[in-house]
Amino acid sequence: MQRFLVLANGSVYPGTAFGSTQPVTGEIVFTTGMTGYQEAITDASYHHQILTFTYPLIGNYGINNHDDEANGPQASAIVVHEVARHPSNWRCDLSLTDWATANNLPGITGVDTRALTREIREVGVMNAALVDEVTPAVIDSLQTPVPVTQPQTVPTITTSPDAGQYRVGVIDFGLKRSILRALHERGVQTVTFPPTTSAAAIMASGVDGVLLSNGPGNPTDHADVLPTIRQLQTQLPLMAICLGHQLFALANGATTFKLKFGHRGFNHAVRDLQRGTTAFTSQNHGYAVDPQSLAGTQLTVTHVEITDHTVEGLRLQDHDAFSVQFHPDATPGPHDYTYLFDDFIATIAAHHQPQEAYHAQAQ
Repeated sequence: MQRFLVLANGSVYPGTAFGSTQPVTGEIVFTTGMTGYQEAITDASYHHQILTFTYPLIGNYGINNHDDEANGPQASAIVVHEVARHPSNWRCDLSLTDWATANNLPGITGVDTRALTREIREVGVMNAALVDEVTPAVIDSLQTPVPVTQPQTVPTITTSPDAGQYRVGVIDFGLKRSILRALHERGVQTVTFPPTTSAAAIMASGVDGVLLSNGPGNPTDHADVLPTIRQLQTQLPLMAICLGHQLFALANGATTFKLKFGHRGFNHAVRDLQRGTTAFTSQNHGYAVDPQSLAGTQLTVTHVEITDHTVEGLRLQDHDAFSVQFHPDATPGPHDYTYLFDDFIATIAAHHQPQEAYHAQAQ
């Protein structure tokens, strides 16, 4: 069945439908990763976006039942040059096309994704739609910003069953499971909180540190959580990732801005200014911290992106609180920066002994 990808500027890319054939709109973005398409599609940071894969063949190792980063697809739709019809891998449970159909995920194949990516880079991200017919009404509808709803987060406090010497409270803005896995692999128990949880409630739970998770959308839409971050960062060690990094910056007086086409993929080189090393990172974000806004704040830049010099890491002076724009959990992507989780846990161990209430509960 023929379908059309229509951009807000009037560009049209024809292709063939797979998965769901429902019409869909969203912000069109691209990712440069050659693998990890299942993790990308299920990453809540892509919530309500139409995700374009620059690698020409997607789905060649299929889909398995273990690598989702959330409960099913989070992207609104996916755009590929060629979808693999006959995947081959020992972990494969079903094909990408069958999985997309089962999860009501619209897809389009046969698109010139190289030309599409060039256009997004030149013009910038914009609204787009997947439709069966191109009409002036479709293009007109894309001139209105598409409202970005937040992914469903946990409705109540949830605690992992893993026992551990330390317990970390994770504020869920669109949490990737790989972040929790990285903590659990290091013997840390996690308690997940919705963003509306107060600082007092988080402290009362007996956690020894706090992590602000990744998530989609404009960080300024989360102004209500900034006072909570300001309270927590002075009382407990704090680590923030991706959207959490941006919120950490906003809470401490900095500002953010929207990038022309964002950083999405896992070949982004980032320099650790403290260690003097450079490594590749996994990234997925459309906003960044304005470096000019850091003057007069208590924030110090710790990491910088090599290509465009965007702020990739911050540390709060006189407090055990830091953030990174990239994903150290690296699912998918390189694991060069996984040591940041070790740094976070070492800070907890050095400055915050497990609370008495947690010891009593563990016994």
